[in-house]
Amino acid sequence: MHLKFDTIQGWLIYVAMLSFLLAFAGLLGKSKKPGRALYAVGFVLSVVAFVYRWYHVGHVPLQNLFEVFLCLGMLIYPLSIFGERFLGVRAGAIDALIGFIILFPAGFVFNAEPQRLPPALQSWLFAPHVAAYMLAYVVMAKASIQAVGQLLYQGQGEGGGYELGTYRMVCLGFPLLSLGLILGSWWGKIAWGDYWNWDPKELWSLVSWLVYLGYFHFRYIFGKKRPRINSLIVLGGFLAIIITLLWANLARVFAGLHSYVS
Repeated sequence: MHLKFDTIQGWLIYVAMLSFLLAFAGLLGKSKKPGRALYAVGFVLSVVAFVYRWYHVGHVPLQNLFEVFLCLGMLIYPLSIFGERFLGVRAGAIDALIGFIILFPAGFVFNAEPQRLPPALQSWLFAPHVAAYMLAYVVMAKASIQAVGQLLYQGQGEGGGYELGTYRMVCLGFPLLSLGLILGSWWGKIAWGDYWNWDPKELWSLVSWLVYLGYFHFRYIFGKKRPRINSLIVLGGFLAIIITLLWANLARVFAGLHSYVS
């Protein structure tokens, strides 16, 4: 476990986590306005932590898992607001809890020691490729929460709302997954001489993309007649995303071309 109580970066992360956790408690109970305010405070602190990291390392902080989870924690709040206002997917206490959970690995698990950017990452494609995936992963995390809601409230009035919310979030996240896959292939051609190298992370990126593609096909055929299966497919896709995110970094025996991002 890597504790960071002796750095400004660490304190920004820990206070952001505390804000998200208190926001969750407030939004879950009767303190809605304080809860929303604390949720916003957590977001601001996570943005400051991300910008501080950027200044500290001198490049876009998306190189390793510490920076990736720091970025993911920053994105949940704007996604909540966007989903609520434009997609009709309500934001609630669970979103603030997601922010806390996502920041936990950055605060307690992964090493924050700055690393030099290797030559393979010194490309203009680095930021857009990784950013597309980060946005997609947060969107699909929220889609998975909606899917869990559908499974819990199946047969009740709320179940249909969660099913529609799941669909709308996947519709938002799938183009981002596609963009990340396309940019990654393009970058692979430039960096390694081929569009596809059968790297573990490439393979699981493709698996997650195919699972969500299967979700669209299944839902198109059966519509809302099989909501439980719809939700399970979405959860399967998010499981593939978790494997994609952690595979090349933690499963050293299977490390591939992406192993430098640990």
